[in-house]
Amino acid sequence: MNVTESGFKNRQLHIEDYLQMVSAEQKEYAEVFDYSKITEKSGVITDYWTNNLLDLILRKDNLNNAYKQVKRNKGKGGIDGMQVDELLPFLRRNQEALIQEVREGRYKPNPVRRVEIPKETKGEFRKLGVPTVVDRVIQQAIAQELSPIFEEQFSENSFGFRPKRGAHDALRQCQKNVNDGYVYVVDMGLEKFFDTVCQSKLIEVLSRTIKDGRVISLIQKYLNAGVMANGKFERTEVGMPQGGPLSPLLSNILLKESYF
Repeated sequence: MNVTESGFKNRQLHIEDYLQMVSAEQKEYAEVFDYSKITEKSGVITDYWTNNLLDLILRKDNLNNAYKQVKRNKGKGGIDGMQVDELLPFLRRNQEALIQEVREGRYKPNPVRRVEIPKETKGEFRKLGVPTVVDRVIQQAIAQELSPIFEEQFSENSFGFRPKRGAHDALRQCQKNVNDGYVYVVDMGLEKFFDTVCQSKLIEVLSRTIKDGRVISLIQKYLNAGVMANGKFERTEVGMPQGGPLSPLLSNILLKESYF
């Protein structure tokens, strides 16, 4: 889909705005990243958007919103020990260097911290991977820009890990199906889905839509960042960690391949 000349100029301004640095010390905590006062992007997916995705991810308003979401979600820190309450002063000191590292492809995500959560079945555990709080901000920033792009591709019958959708919506859809004459509801789960994701397949699916290779590379780095478990580093050539802000969206992107 082509972009109109005026639309292109608007998006140029959208991207250029984050280059104008303003000291975070002069802002409230929610404005640790400079806030771009611009027109919201439309819901139309354009080649320009997907080709320049990293620039949109690194917009100050997007990063600021990512920080606020991580702050709201709280949670324990990752392998570096930094907690959510320590995130603000760190970002105030390091935001420019951090953004530059990501932009130039030099940023290296940290391994996630392995946490095992007991399942309902006795003796079974769900393996979670807790990213550092800084990595959570970056992952959240990626997810915020990827979500509206891929929402256009998801099935109307998909309800998990999607904005403004949830279990109650799924139940209402089941009720509608019953009213339409269907008599069966199948409840099933994918065993060890996150642990067995084929990373190359996921990257292939992402690359069909995302044409900015810098974003694909950054996501791949997160997939390959590894796990720290019992003080030992484990490589992650298969699967993706369940526990970061990006993983639920990536799971939906991969699972949409099986919709029929």
